[in-house]
Amino acid sequence: MLKIKISRFYKTDINTFLPLVQELMEHSVEENLLKARFGEMFEHRYECYGIYVEEKLAGVFGLWFATRHYCGKTCEADHVFIKPEYRSKGLGKQVFQWIYDYAREKGCETSELNAYVHNFAGHKFYLNENYVIKGYHFLKKL
Repeated sequence: MLKIKISRFYKTDINTFLPLVQELMEHSVEENLLKARFGEMFEHRYECYGIYVEEKLAGVFGLWFATRHYCGKTCEADHVFIKPEYRSKGLGKQVFQWIYDYAREKGCETSELNAYVHNFAGHKFYLNENYVIKGYHFLKKL
């Protein structure tokens, strides 16, 4: 298993982490629009982190913090992405353990996430992490 280092990104680091988010999203959102959205996200209980292996950026993830009526104070993992060459090497397990520990430190009672419907490997991983499917995420363009 590779040893990871997790480092926080800030709004000024967008050019470092944005290429990985674009890869995750298959370049479906124009770069300037993504930059504007991330700029706003950083103002709203959002944090972004890089996953490093031997000083190389191997992945990225975001965290949202909220209090919800159905689960209390929660930490929601967002846009979790590990570069293909680093997958199946135990990084995901380490990242999520870090997320759980950090969320507990911040007083969170739960961890939640959304996963793309076609991300079958992710579904398997999350189920193995003891996440349960509580519903469907719906989206409507306005």
